[in-house]
Amino acid sequence: MKKGQLVVVAVVALMLVFSATQSFTEEGHEVVQNIADGSVDWSQGIITAVGIGSPSDKYRHLAQERPMALRAAKVVAQRNLLEVIKGVRVNSSTVVKNFIVESDVIRTQVEGMVQGAQVIKKEYLSDGTVEVTIAMKLHGGFAQLILPKDIKQVSEIKTIPPSTPAPPEAEKVVEIPMATPQPTIPTPAPAIYTGLVVDARGLGARPAMSPKVLDESGQEVYGSAYVSREFAVQQGMAGYAKDLTSSQTNPRVTNEPLTVKGLKTEGPGQSDLVISNADAGKIRSASENLSFLKKCRVMIVLD
Repeated sequence: MKKGQLVVVAVVALMLVFSATQSFTEEGHEVVQNIADGSVDWSQGIITAVGIGSPSDKYRHLAQERPMALRAAKVVAQRNLLEVIKGVRVNSSTVVKNFIVESDVIRTQVEGMVQGAQVIKKEYLSDGTVEVTIAMKLHGGFAQLILPKDIKQVSEIKTIPPSTPAPPEAEKVVEIPMATPQPTIPTPAPAIYTGLVVDARGLGARPAMSPKVLDESGQEVYGSAYVSREFAVQQGMAGYAKDLTSSQTNPRVTNEPLTVKGLKTEGPGQSDLVISNADAGKIRSASENLSFLKKCRVMIVLD
C-alpha cells in the first residue's frame, strides 16, 4: 500500500474513533457524581456503592465459599454506601455528614436505610471473590429525613398582588379644547410558564438536594420558600442533566418552560445559582408561575 493510501486510511480510522467517542459523549446526559467507592446519579436519583468480599480460608467447598464471600461483599458495600451518603450535598453550605454528626437520630435512621439497600448486581470472580453493587433512592424516605425542615407542605399558592394605582388628584374644572382621541395600547399579559430550565454550564456549578435560584440582588427566586414538601420529597427540588435540549423537553418541566442563563454560582458548595433580574422578573410576573415552582418543575443543566 502506498504512503498516500496509508495516510487516508489513518485519517478515516481516526474520524471513526472520534465519531464513536462523540456519539457516546452526547448520549451521556446524566449527572453522576463519584464519591469514594460509589456514586450519586443526580439525574436518576439513585445512590450506589460497590463492595468486594473474599471467601474465608476455612471454607474449602464452593457451596460454602460463595455465600460467605457474598455476605462479606455486602457488608463492605454497605460501609462504602454510608461513606457515599455522607458526601451528598444538601445545600450550598451543608453535606449529609453534618446532619449525621449533629443528630444521633438521623445517624441511626440513615444507617437503617443503608442496611435495607437493595443489591442490584452480583459478580462472581474466578478467584472466588464476589463483587456486589447496592443502591438506595435519593428521594422518598431519605429526602424526607434530610431535606431542611423549612421546606413545608404548601396547600395554596399565594397570588402576586397587582400594583396599586396612585390616588387621583382633586378634580379641577379646566376647559380643554377638543382633541382627536388616541388609540389605547393594550398592556401585554404576563407570560405563563410550565417550568424553569437554568443553563448553568460553564459556571462550575454542583448538584445539591436543596438548591436555590437567586436574582442579582440576592433575593430568592426559587428555593425552600417556594416548594411544597411532598413534591421535593417525591422527586427532588430540581432535576439535573448535561444537555440543554433534553432538559427543555423533559416531562418534569412539561411543554412551555422558561429557559434562563445562570450568571454565576453562590455559596461555598457552588449549588446556588444567580440569574439576571430581567429573567427573575419573568418568573415573578404572574401568580400562575408560582404553581410550577411549588411542584419543583425545575431542571438545571450542568457541565
